[in-house]
Amino acid sequence: MMKRASLIDNLERKGVVLTDQERELILASFETVHIKKKEYLLKAGEICDFQAFVITGCCKVYILDSQGQEHIIYFAVEDWWLADLESYHTNSPSKFYIQALEDCEVLRISRDVKEPLYDKIPALERIYRVMLGQECVALQRRIINKLTMDAAMEYEDFCKRYPSLLQRLTNIQIASYLGISQEFLSKIRGKKKI
Repeated sequence: MMKRASLIDNLERKGVVLTDQERELILASFETVHIKKKEYLLKAGEICDFQAFVITGCCKVYILDSQGQEHIIYFAVEDWWLADLESYHTNSPSKFYIQALEDCEVLRISRDVKEPLYDKIPALERIYRVMLGQECVALQRRIINKLTMDAAMEYEDFCKRYPSLLQRLTNIQIASYLGISQEFLSKIRGKKKI
């Protein structure tokens, strides 16, 4: 139950206080899903009809280009949310893969369960608006970094923003997120140590 309490903490940090009854209803609306390392929560071509909250573990969200090259869009660890928002909101096939990098436990809520909750708990709509805003800010920051920073600056920014991820990710995964080769990442790291 303590693990599930982190979901409520995450929601209430968005600036809304929930009643005990609302908390219970929210917790009852999420299902616990265990994903083994390398297993998928979502594959490209499937409809993303859920949103998920990471309790334990680490996942990557990525796309494959026409040559089959993987491009990591973001990572999600404890206290982060996962979904393909385009697929979720348009009911269209996903372009993303969501894969566990470690054994994971996530709380998942389907669209069919979540939408009626808005009528029962109006504060959830406000929470969702705040979450969407935060996601837009993060994606905007990522785009600006891509357009204005070289790879070394991007790596340094990644290290500052996500220091706890550095021990959990491989060089290949970090390089994929940055959009560079593993060899180039090694050169950047080598220069940083000098």
